[in-house]
This record gives sequence, structure tokens and C-alpha cells, in this order.
Amino acid sequence: MFDGFDDVYDQNARLAILRFLAEQNDYRLSDSMIDDLLVTRLAINRGRGYVRTQLAWLENSAGAVKNTNNGKVGIICELTTAGADHVLRRHVLPGIKRPGAGRN
Repeated sequence: MFDGFDDVYDQNARLAILRFLAEQNDYRLSDSMIDDLLVTRLAINRGRGYVRTQLAWLENSAGAVKNTNNGKVGIICELTTAGADHVLRRHVLPGIKRPGAGRN
């Protein structure tokens, strides 16, 4: 791989996760649903382990989500105010791709 590619890849995946959560009425998704969305909408096919690593990073390093281990369902991820503010471009969180301007 090229130097820095993994960082850019992860930053893009993190922004996508935040956007997927922001699209939900309750701002929540399971890790398996996030994995499915990454695959079907963005062709990011790295598996549930990768998703769980990104969810942990988003919670522990950025405070952008809150994760709850829900037994058989897996991890339930919920968007926090900080995560929503990043998606809406109110405040930039380091380590997550900065959202672009809306499309016309």
C-alpha cells in the first residue's frame, strides 16, 4: 500500500459510518447493519472486525458515537452530539474525513 493510504481509507469509512447513523430516525445502527451499508453503498468490504475497530475508535478517540454491546445483536452504535456536529460541519473531529459541501 501507499504511505498514508490506510489513514485516508479509515477516515473515509468513519465519515460514512457517521452519515449512516445520521440518516436513521433514532441515530442508531447495529455493527452488522453498518457493515452491510459499507459494502452495498461504498464497496468497503473489510468485514465486521474492521467495523468494530472503527466503532471503537469513533467512541474512544473522537467521542462521535456511543457503543453498547447488546449480546446476540452485537454492538449497537449511537451517534452523539459531537458526531452529528461533525456531519453537519459545525465542528471538525480529527481523524475523520471532513464532510464536503452539500450537493445541488
